[in-house]
Amino acid sequence: MPVVDVKNLEGKKVGQMELADDVFAAPVNPHLLHETVRHYLARRRAGTHKTKQKSEVSGSGRKLWRQKGTGRARIGSIRSPLWRHGGTVHGPVPRSYEYSLPKKMILGALRSALSAKFADEKLTIVEEWKLETHKTKPFRQALDRIDGESKTILLVESGANLNLERASRNLEGVSLVPATAPEPYDLLRHDHLMLSREAAAKLSRALSTTRPEVPVEIEPAQAAPAGKASAAVETKAALKAKAGKRPTAKKEKAKAKPKGKKG
Repeated sequence: MPVVDVKNLEGKKVGQMELADDVFAAPVNPHLLHETVRHYLARRRAGTHKTKQKSEVSGSGRKLWRQKGTGRARIGSIRSPLWRHGGTVHGPVPRSYEYSLPKKMILGALRSALSAKFADEKLTIVEEWKLETHKTKPFRQALDRIDGESKTILLVESGANLNLERASRNLEGVSLVPATAPEPYDLLRHDHLMLSREAAAKLSRALSTTRPEVPVEIEPAQAAPAGKASAAVETKAALKAKAGKRPTAKKEKAKAKPKGKKG
């Protein structure tokens, strides 16, 4: 299993962490990465482009001159697409460029991107993003202590961290994403990847195809007080006794109905 050093915000090694083989040491598939990046960029397109058709261009709709006898080309409208400032034929209209991609392809590309970062030694595990302040300057100094060579850094945190969000949003080249929504495009666009210990564990569990089954612990039911338990048992016994003594509706009707003579 791949082993990564765990560092604190001072840049010192505080331990090691084992990662899943099929997540951080999987074979890199360049074609899969290319397809997922195209899919991601297509979803980000606004699609608000628009050109005016013949009916939308300003101008009179009257015929400029008669059809024959002038020696000029026949024309029906000043808004004709053949004329300057006329309408546009088959121009772009607002639409969505989004298309579907199998979920297995996206997960496979995410494994390839994480494995590529680990293979290039551009992955760092941080013990925890515990910041005392939301100021940008001390956080920039902490990043330089951990890795001062990378120009662009992608930060991944597992939960809400207000100080981390505020301290990182004004830094050029630094982006913060939650552990539940990393994109292969973000991993490829940044030089270095920094994961918190909890985020790395969460990604290993979520993306691993051979993760072990987690045993479910069932807590034993709390015993009821002696008085209440005996009262409940007595109540059930009394209800059963009453139900056994009470005759059914059919039997009561049969007893009440007199027998008639045949013939």
